[in-house]
Amino acid sequence: MANRKVSKQRYLWFEQIMAIIATINLGLVFFDLSYVPWRNFYYRNLRQITQVYDGIKGIEPHRETEKYLQVVAGLEQQVSKTGLQSPEVAKQLEEIRRLSDEMIETNPFAGANKSGTLERIKNRLRQQTNEESAKKAFRTFWSQEYLSKKGWNQEINFFNRQIQPLIAVNYFRHIGEDGDFIDLFWIIDLPFIVLFGVELAARCFLIKHNHKGFSWLDAILWRPYDLLLLLPFWRVLRVIPVLVRLDQAQLINLNHIRQQIHRGIIGNFAEELTEIVVVRVINKIQVSLKQGELIRWFTQKENLRPYIHVNNVNEVEAISAIFVKTIIYQVLPKVQPEIISLLQHNIESALKQSPLYSNLQLLPGVGQMQNQLSNQIATQVATNLYSTIVSAVEDPVSAKLSSELVQSFSDALGVAMQKQHVTSELQKLLSDLLEEVKLNYVQSFSQEDMEQILEQTRQLRKESTIQTVNSSVNILPSQKK
Repeated sequence: MANRKVSKQRYLWFEQIMAIIATINLGLVFFDLSYVPWRNFYYRNLRQITQVYDGIKGIEPHRETEKYLQVVAGLEQQVSKTGLQSPEVAKQLEEIRRLSDEMIETNPFAGANKSGTLERIKNRLRQQTNEESAKKAFRTFWSQEYLSKKGWNQEINFFNRQIQPLIAVNYFRHIGEDGDFIDLFWIIDLPFIVLFGVELAARCFLIKHNHKGFSWLDAILWRPYDLLLLLPFWRVLRVIPVLVRLDQAQLINLNHIRQQIHRGIIGNFAEELTEIVVVRVINKIQVSLKQGELIRWFTQKENLRPYIHVNNVNEVEAISAIFVKTIIYQVLPKVQPEIISLLQHNIESALKQSPLYSNLQLLPGVGQMQNQLSNQIATQVATNLYSTIVSAVEDPVSAKLSSELVQSFSDALGVAMQKQHVTSELQKLLSDLLEEVKLNYVQSFSQEDMEQILEQTRQLRKESTIQTVNSSVNILPSQKK
């Protein structure tokens, strides 16, 4: 027992380690999926990550926008050396105005799907310079007259705070020979896939070894969700095996969610299965009615397909015999006093309705005598009736006569059923009745609260388990003795 506990603990540690590794891999997958849409956030707050991960996504700074920022940085250095009004500064401002026109015309932000960023830049420059044209706004902003009038330090600070970050986030992403953007995440993901593949092979080997007759396919299907960890595409589906592994490793508890999923699946399946079975049975009965099998059953039983009996016993007749004997020998004797009381009451009621009895009631002692007489008559009738029933059951002649009566009744009914108008009308009414049942009651199966049914089933299973445990506990002392 101790060795088994230690082995189980080691296995749990292995499950926990693999679950943590799978979680790390899933985190990298989500980071990779979010990198391009959220690169602006990573660039502004986690610059070192973008410097490393840009290469994975084939991203590099855009030449035009990078050159634009470099020229502006050179302008700042030149102003600090020679001042704003120097010829060198005027030459650099002219170059920036040319680059601004080129940026507006060529839109280098389109390749990164950031055309909205360029519009934001143009709107801010228009607002800052009070110009309606974007090109004119850039030309005005990058002029010695405007910068001298508004103040060099104030305007360059505005550019560095409001414009430069928007230009800096632009990038160029290389396209591979397959026509898609370069994505080297597979280099990061490959070691994880290899690890999960080796683990899956080892698990399949152990499952195949422990379950004789299992094929490799059977072993793989023992844990099919692990296959999602090996797919180089649809990586977001790895959330399924990761959650399962975390739950199996007891790092998180998904018991409630798992129960809800099971209930939903079982509830839908049970609901559809019930509808299918009921509708199919009703359809089969309707087809039988249309084919006249019900009428042939009444009229020509010998032509029907022979009924197969198990152990050469007619269960219907046997059950009927048991039912009749139980009623006659056990039920009727116990309810005989109530039958006598009912008969006595009916006899007294009949006598009271007679005019002669009303006149006799005036004589002394007649009322008491009437009660005794009615009680004797009721007792005698009940006794004779019970004796007649018992005799009819035990007497072979009575049994034979009863069988002949039933046979005669069946034959007469069969002859009556052979009439065309009775047959067609009965078939039509029964078929319509079944159709109404299908429309009115089968639909209620869909509307019935399957969740409530599953909860009741779960409660019954729980109570049954508790009773089984209690029974085992009660048996233990006797076993020890």
